[in-house]
Amino acid sequence: MTIREAQKIIDQWITTYGVRYFNELTNMAILTEKVGEVARIIARTYGEQSFRKEERTGDLADEFADVLFVLLCLANQTGTDLEEALIKNIEKKTGRDFDRHKQNDKLT
Repeated sequence: MTIREAQKIIDQWITTYGVRYFNELTNMAILTEKVGEVARIIARTYGEQSFRKEERTGDLADEFADVLFVLLCLANQTGTDLEEALIKNIEKKTGRDFDRHKQNDKLT
């Protein structure tokens, strides 16, 4: 599915099952919470922290999907076409950074 199609699917889901969108500030808080859940799993899986014995390891893919779901909600609420925005963002980064990282001694 394209990003644009995903935005439409989320909008249909919200209007069918969610009654209405939470307001933008609520969704921003939810997005922050969901990103924190991703960070927790990554810190414990790839970093120095460990899971508690009684704690499950976490489903990183599901947490990424939660982040994407709320991000798509916010895009819909603010009239942002994320597919178009991502294309423009990649073009911007390509023009700005086309050789910057290749010249960074820290990366080679």
